[in-house]
Amino acid sequence: MRYFILLLLTLLLCACGNEKVIQLPEINHSEITEINDVSAAYLFYDETQKDSVELNRKNLIVSTNWLINVDKRLSLKQAVPHIQFLQGKKENSSHKNENAKNYYTCNDISRKDLGFIEFTDVIYSNDSDQLPPEDTYFIATLDLNQIIVFGLNGSEHNTDIKNLVNAITKTTSEAKETGSIGLSFYDKLTFEDYITFKSELSKLNLKNIKISNNEFIFN
Repeated sequence: MRYFILLLLTLLLCACGNEKVIQLPEINHSEITEINDVSAAYLFYDETQKDSVELNRKNLIVSTNWLINVDKRLSLKQAVPHIQFLQGKKENSSHKNENAKNYYTCNDISRKDLGFIEFTDVIYSNDSDQLPPEDTYFIATLDLNQIIVFGLNGSEHNTDIKNLVNAITKTTSEAKETGSIGLSFYDKLTFEDYITFKSELSKLNLKNIKISNNEFIFN
């Protein structure tokens, strides 16, 4: 029922906005399947616009959990600046609710329902000088078939999305102290591929390693 309610809201929004259509990114499984007290924003793929993207945030309420619906055809270069704008609006609002979180809405094909990926604490940057120096490991994603996992002593594993978890596990298997994995993404990566990567990364269960909230977008 939740899926059809949001779908109906999307269709109503599309009807009021010259038949705008949004295609949500697809994932095979989502750990988060239900969120209460929400409001939504939409990032449309629009070929008539110069940068092919249009943001609709009219219905966002700062004190609620935010569902950010991003068209899967958009590139990170197109989508991320708008996402940063929304993050800033919420962070700097006097009505901010510390318990309210931000989520990307996805189509969970395993359940044929909506799924959600949280990104409340993610910090996007295109300035390499802002990368945390304490990151022990590093992942560079060119596309889902070209992912490089850098480890200690300059070691690296070239992999693809299907073998990502195994490559990370192998790279970090000898870690005896707490470390972190820094993430970087090619700015031409589609939002669909980005969400696929994040979904795969959520399968990791590393005792001494955490995933950095800082994400570098490179060109």
